[in-house]
Amino acid sequence: MVYYKRLDLPDSGVYLYESAHPKGEYVSHHYHDQYQILYALKGEGEIEIDGKRQNFCEDSVLFIVPNSIHSIYASHKLTVLVLAFSEESLGSFVDKGLLHFFQNASKHFELDFVSASEIRQLFRKMLFEQTNYDQLCQFTGSIYLLETLIILIRLLKMKKFNDANDMRSIQMKEYIDKHYFEEITAENLSSRFGISTRYMNDIFKAKYHETPLQYLQKVRINRAQELLNKTEKEIVSICFEVGYETLSTFYRTFRNLVGMSPHKYRTLNQNRLEN
Repeated sequence: MVYYKRLDLPDSGVYLYESAHPKGEYVSHHYHDQYQILYALKGEGEIEIDGKRQNFCEDSVLFIVPNSIHSIYASHKLTVLVLAFSEESLGSFVDKGLLHFFQNASKHFELDFVSASEIRQLFRKMLFEQTNYDQLCQFTGSIYLLETLIILIRLLKMKKFNDANDMRSIQMKEYIDKHYFEEITAENLSSRFGISTRYMNDIFKAKYHETPLQYLQKVRINRAQELLNKTEKEIVSICFEVGYETLSTFYRTFRNLVGMSPHKYRTLNQNRLEN
């Protein structure tokens, strides 16, 4: 027998809550009229959704569309975080096709180390904001929901790679591309990906013929060159924007990669444009 399970959402249309299942518990077939993202925080079990059975263990995620019939069996004690949301909570992003990436179908994800870390941190933030410690908390649910959906959509679009080291290297490169302006060291980067610094350098260099930090410097300096060419920003502002803490480090790195100082580079390019 299938039953309808009501979900009462706050005015924001977004709510994150815990669903704990003792070993052996079976939640029979049911459905909701809202979206759900189920994240397995701890334990192991099995979910049947739309007639298909899926293993559901730590760092698994299930995206459930409205009216999708599903059941849960906990083969071991299973703790699940449930992010329930309405379509209206996404506002104009629905009209822009955000949910179309899921093709109106429920999806199962086995998260990699980085994606799991990102979603866990987002969920921590959501739980904190749900304490409503100030008036701004009411606006945060949709923001963190959007970030969570973007992570899942990018996982859907990511190609499958046979070589785990190849995939790690690509993920590291993508991380640097998106976070080059942050404080990135060999130690915190390798820690983020759960590998040693030496191993990280070896696999990245095997694919890209340079270490992650060498690539980071290139990304930063390329962005600095773009800002020097296209804006009138002060060099100290550009140094800050691309992630350097001191001008001396910025100047030294720029000279090493470009062969001249930032000031000389800007002047030469301005002269070329004028001529």
